[in-house]
Amino acid sequence: MRRLLRWTWHAFLLALCVLTVVQFWFLVNIWYWADHDPESTAFMRSRLSIIRADEPGARLAQRWVPYARISPHLKQAVIAAEDANFMSHWGFDWEAMRRARERNVREGEIMAGASTISQQLAKNLFLPSTRAWWRKAQEAVITVMLEALLTKRRILEIYLNVVEWGDGVYGAEAAARYHYGVPAAALSAEQAARLAAMLPSPRSYNPRSDTLYLRERTADLLSHMHFARIP
Repeated sequence: MRRLLRWTWHAFLLALCVLTVVQFWFLVNIWYWADHDPESTAFMRSRLSIIRADEPGARLAQRWVPYARISPHLKQAVIAAEDANFMSHWGFDWEAMRRARERNVREGEIMAGASTISQQLAKNLFLPSTRAWWRKAQEAVITVMLEALLTKRRILEIYLNVVEWGDGVYGAEAAARYHYGVPAAALSAEQAARLAAMLPSPRSYNPRSDTLYLRERTADLLSHMHFARIP
């Protein structure tokens, strides 16, 4: 019994050390990205491996552009679509989470989520796309780190440069050129709203896509995105 307790205690200490090292690795990476641009994300690498299973020579379309070279319309549209309270929360929008939970209970299934831009960035940067019991807890820890070490402007800048906007298309610059043939800086309000409307399911759309949902969601965002505060 004593041997079993000793082994259990040693295993616990080892697991705690490993967990501490992992968290420190996340922290160092985020600190580094305060003024260095990430070359890729865990999500991008995962998608590339899937794409290359069918196309061995495939490459992702992504080109980093600084914050100043991204249309203000796109910043407003994305915040309006994905995280209306981005400028006022500290990584978690508790009111949005409450509303989403109530709706899901009412509908009897998962109909709405409430992940903030910071939470989405946390999982895109570091976490696998597979579901696991520990994933949400780790996402929350990384979100706190992002909010503590990066400014809102930097969080949005990184997000807009790595978020998926089509199969193999990542970031505002690649999205603007893929869907409209223009640089991210030149996106109009309508183009920006349409791109933001694609975000919940970006691989469902190509430059010729024109669904009823896309038209209605674009019109809705155009009507109120100018109220969105951007950093």
